[in-house]
Amino acid sequence: MKSKEFKDMTNDELVSKLKELKTEHFNLRFSHATGQLTNPMMLNTVKKDIARVLTTLRERELKEKKAE
Repeated sequence: MKSKEFKDMTNDELVSKLKELKTEHFNLRFSHATGQLTNPMMLNTVKKDIARVLTTLRERELKEKKAE
């Protein structure tokens, strides 16, 4: 996903998406360890999506703190 798509989500949606991505990352790592992963680039894609979600959440947190 693009970072713009994450910025359009609410905080609750981002938290649920983060949980979903972490579960997917775990499953991909497990598949990779057992040799059943067909597309190893999915690991990188999911990790980058997790980082995008965390970055968006942090940006909002800092923006709220600055507004106070």
